[in-house]
Amino acid sequence: MKLIKTEEALKGLIAADDWMMGILTTVEKLQLPDSWVCAGFVRSKVWDVLHEKKYRTPLADIDVIYFDKVNALEDYEKQYEQELKKYLPDEPWSVKNQARMHVVNNSEPYQSSIDGIAHFPETSTAIGVRLANGKLEIAAPHGIQHLISGIVAPTPYFQKGSQMHEVYKNRVHNKQWKSLWPKLQIIY
Repeated sequence: MKLIKTEEALKGLIAADDWMMGILTTVEKLQLPDSWVCAGFVRSKVWDVLHEKKYRTPLADIDVIYFDKVNALEDYEKQYEQELKKYLPDEPWSVKNQARMHVVNNSEPYQSSIDGIAHFPETSTAIGVRLANGKLEIAAPHGIQHLISGIVAPTPYFQKGSQMHEVYKNRVHNKQWKSLWPKLQIIY
């Protein structure tokens, strides 16, 4: 098994996956401002490789985020989901505008999509990827080390002692990731 050690290696892993590249190409067609495909889309791929799985672990959703302060109503997100379904109708699209998602985390407004990613619960989930003019880009505000090492840890906003730590603990418990990827190390 080839280990993933750098962002370039992570890009190579994604670039070699036709399904992932199809998703990224489809999202790029919408030209959403500051858009990324995040969370399980990247995380599950890496964990599947770390666990030497022969088949892709199915995703509950494909998280597409963007940042648009002007059109911050949820109705726009649903419209973009429908547009993505026109291209790939069998995929579980989930589109969220990070200009309004700070309300969910009860935090200060985010300044960009990457700021939104930084407020995801786990460091290994706080990863985004996109195609920009045909080139892969990675957004990893907390780095990729936890992701490529199979470590699940809270991001700073969800650290122990914060009001959000219980949300992190409940999420990790409910996701049952260790049953799918037993080599993971969970940090509370």
